[in-house]
Amino acid sequence: MTTRSCPCGLPEPYEKCCGRFHSGAAAAPTAEALMRSRYCAFVRGDAAYLLRTWHPRTRPARLDLDPGVRWTGLEILGTTGGTAFHTTGTVTFRASYRGGALQEHSRFERVDGAWVYVDGDFPE
Repeated sequence: MTTRSCPCGLPEPYEKCCGRFHSGAAAAPTAEALMRSRYCAFVRGDAAYLLRTWHPRTRPARLDLDPGVRWTGLEILGTTGGTAFHTTGTVTFRASYRGGALQEHSRFERVDGAWVYVDGDFPE
């Protein structure tokens, strides 16, 4: 990742990549794009975006992010569905942080036409 690229790992600058989703100027067109933008929100400490893009059925009342966690990279390991032609999708990813990494198999659904995060499993 260059200093100019988006924290989600794509080469575009933040403003043209995940920044437009965070600001509300655009909606993530795929489950993977939403996953990337949510990772970027964790990097930037944007709890409001994370809550906004969480399925109402599974969304917590509040989200307290740990400011000491330094996210260092995102790797998409696989996707199913999650395009403009689907109503559900999954994204399996590995998110690295200083001192470790976590892997999750996340589920996404469309609510009122917008992709939202439902929940995820952590494979062993």
